Amino acid sequence: MSDILVQLWEKGVLQLGIWETVYMTFISAAFAYIIGLPLGIILSITDKGGICELVWLNRLLGIIVNVFRSIPFVILMVAMLPAAKLIVGTSLGNKAMIVTLIIAAAPYVARMAESSVKEVDKGVIEAAQAMGTSSFKIICKVLIPEAKPSLIVGGVISLVTILGYSAMAGTIGGGGLGMIAITYGYQRFNNDIIWICVLLTVIIVQLIQELGMFISRKTDKRVRN
Repeated sequence: MSDILVQLWEKGVLQLGIWETVYMTFISAAFAYIIGLPLGIILSITDKGGICELVWLNRLLGIIVNVFRSIPFVILMVAMLPAAKLIVGTSLGNKAMIVTLIIAAAPYVARMAESSVKEVDKGVIEAAQAMGTSSFKIICKVLIPEAKPSLIVGGVISLVTILGYSAMAGTIGGGGLGMIAITYGYQRFNNDIIWICVLLTVIIVQLIQELGMFISRKTDKRVRN
């Protein structure tokens, strides 16, 4: 281990980088789901054959989601800096990065949620409709509970994707492991720091993956605990 790496650890720079990466990822994911989950449910239920079929709305929302999903994150990150400044008062740092991550992740989450909801057995939905259950209750009592394991798996995938995006925080003055890798590794030609940041990121990803899969198995009624 190089001297600079030891110094960064003793000064708490690496620990701070880990914390900033984790909290940027989870805060961004939480807000992305607040936006993306309802949007994904609307996309699912308004599609052809959905419980509230409304094709024009589905197509309009689908176009908006697809436009944002098709923009590479690096370009979107730069393009959304004015929006970040308007919302949080700055275009630099972790706050600005979180805003950008939310904007980038929400459409992705919407498609993940839409796919999960569409996996629900049609027979269960038809049975609820036959009993005279309202559309709102079908969404709350049938679609979301039945899709829960798939939604959790989608959440894990979304978290890992957002974590990858957060590594670019250093390019706009943000913190996290990405900033450490760029500032102390790439710019100072210190490959040890770059690879340590990669290793730490992989460890975080594995922890998220394992925890998410454990929760998914516990909530899946098809799997015996």
